[in-house]
Amino acid sequence: MNDSTRVLIVGGGVGGLTLAQALHTAGIEVVVYEQDPTPRTRNQGYRIHIDPDGNAALAECLTPEVFDEVRRSSSISGDMVTRFTTGLERVSAYEFPGVPADMITAVDRNAFRRGLLTGLDDVVRFGRTVSDYRITDSGRVRVEFAEGGTDEGDLLVGADGVGSVIRRNLLPDAVVEDFGIRCLYGRMPLTGSLDPEEFDRGLTMVAEGSTCVAAFGPVRFRTPQKGQPDYLMVALCATPERLGIGDDVLFRMSAEELWKLSSDIVANWHPRIRDIYTHSDIDSFFPITFRISAPVDAWDPGSVTLLGDAVHPMPPTAGAGANTALADAATLAREILAATRGEKPLTTALSDYQSVLLPRGHRAVDNSRRMAAEMFAD
Repeated sequence: MNDSTRVLIVGGGVGGLTLAQALHTAGIEVVVYEQDPTPRTRNQGYRIHIDPDGNAALAECLTPEVFDEVRRSSSISGDMVTRFTTGLERVSAYEFPGVPADMITAVDRNAFRRGLLTGLDDVVRFGRTVSDYRITDSGRVRVEFAEGGTDEGDLLVGADGVGSVIRRNLLPDAVVEDFGIRCLYGRMPLTGSLDPEEFDRGLTMVAEGSTCVAAFGPVRFRTPQKGQPDYLMVALCATPERLGIGDDVLFRMSAEELWKLSSDIVANWHPRIRDIYTHSDIDSFFPITFRISAPVDAWDPGSVTLLGDAVHPMPPTAGAGANTALADAATLAREILAATRGEKPLTTALSDYQSVLLPRGHRAVDNSRRMAAEMFAD
């Protein structure tokens, strides 16, 4: 493998763009194919937690200029995780003293993507859906697009999330399970301080028994973002039984109907929580299903690999999904660059990547499962 290697990345999310940044900076020819028609993300969530490992991966993969752009568009750092009853009686609080003011602890998904796209105008192709791939007689990888056409590269990286087409072809026996929780996301514009103050200091959870938990997280941008005011993420996580409707109805509901459903569920909660829903942006509501992966065994390293949710999807209960994808991107970039420098064959580099990727993913998935059990404990 040499520096003329061409890398195809399927998926322009957190992990795919971070990997593209590292390879592009190193002079590797890389192209990212993303099915979204524009840089604005589809409904996946609003606020993303970034931990120290995520910060380290970003610093490793991004140039200082791009890293600073990402940091400027991030939220002012939080330092607390708090749990309340529905009557706003504080059950627990975890403070994280000494969080550096310039450390990235939370980002808005769209602002984060815009930052990661800095300098990649000629690299990322939006509105291109990879529907299949095959290995050619010469050992290269050819991808096919649902819109028509093909492209070839020396390495294909599936960074296409929980519904990964690449994983489905590479690991047809891999299992992704319904975690049994639905989440109704929304946002409330922020124009002043929050009461109680814990809601402004990080992630706050309000639990109703073992079937429903609401999570709130502020995004106060370090630098004002055009067309995006500061906001409080509101996320109502519940079992289908608690929601009282099936998926066939839930995923056809309008944003207003989802807002109404959320508001009805918290109707008997503390007035301050009800006020959050009253003042939320009705058009911002959408539902998602939490999914989780079963352990994945190593596969034969060749010219196709995976990262992030494409190989180990997990519910956001531990705030680990994005950080695991960032760490995957940093590890894979390191191995690809080692191969291009002639330090090891590409197959060895990909095998070494798997030796880190899979145990890390298993730990993150297990931790997310454990945190979900605690989060929904009665």
